[in-house]
Amino acid sequence: MGKETGNLPSLPRFAFIGAGRMASAMVGGLLARKAAAPAEIACVGGDDDTARGLARRTGITAHSDLVSLLATADTVVLACKPQQLAGLDPRLADLTAGRLVISILAGKRLARLAQTFPRTRNLVRAMPNTPGQIGAGITGWCALHPLGAADRRLVDTVLGALGQAIELEEKQLDAVTAVSGSGPAFLFEFVAALREGGVAAGLPRDVAAQLAQATVLGSARLLAETRAEPEALRDQVTSPHGTTFAGLQRMAARGFRDTIKETILAAKARSEELSKED
Repeated sequence: MGKETGNLPSLPRFAFIGAGRMASAMVGGLLARKAAAPAEIACVGGDDDTARGLARRTGITAHSDLVSLLATADTVVLACKPQQLAGLDPRLADLTAGRLVISILAGKRLARLAQTFPRTRNLVRAMPNTPGQIGAGITGWCALHPLGAADRRLVDTVLGALGQAIELEEKQLDAVTAVSGSGPAFLFEFVAALREGGVAAGLPRDVAAQLAQATVLGSARLLAETRAEPEALRDQVTSPHGTTFAGLQRMAARGFRDTIKETILAAKARSEELSKED
């Protein structure tokens, strides 16, 4: 069982500021992969019971204050809400001195993070996505300064707890936010639309939902395992003037690809706007 204490855990390596869904996924991934023991992870939450709840579920330590949380932790994961950044305890500037800080705050750029964490040995900005909750996520990340070998291993360990991780230039992170950060919601909307189409075609809703979910899951696995271009797999399904051809013609006529492109660009633009907000 987890515990809440003012005393230090035995060997804290990872300190989480925030204990919500993504922090929980990271903690769960670290434990499942045996990258850390419960005694090596600690967290602090907000005014709610999230930190204590995470501690109870995982056996890690929940702290009630930043001083005890960060006293000996080497790697700090910033996992609170992005809008909370401006109101974080100013003592964090000193408390994170010499530590590696990994931020998963959407839209918060390295230059802004460096204002709150000016004395870290390095800062990493990461954009995970919700499939990380089951270890199937992908995270784009960038660092303020080139990472040494030891810190690169730490980044790989923390972000690898969610699934895949790829290093990119910071200027690409807004696009990553749009494609993979927001992308799951766009895919879920597509699955819902596929379900509703099945209902309109005469299927019971539960059957349409089962068919839509299995079709998307199986198709994604086929794409991943064959490593084929999606257009090539599409063409394998499409017979001249057949049923698939008829559906694809309607999608083209309604500008399906243009709609998705505009969706991604709208999400990217909003990410850029958020980066300018404090």
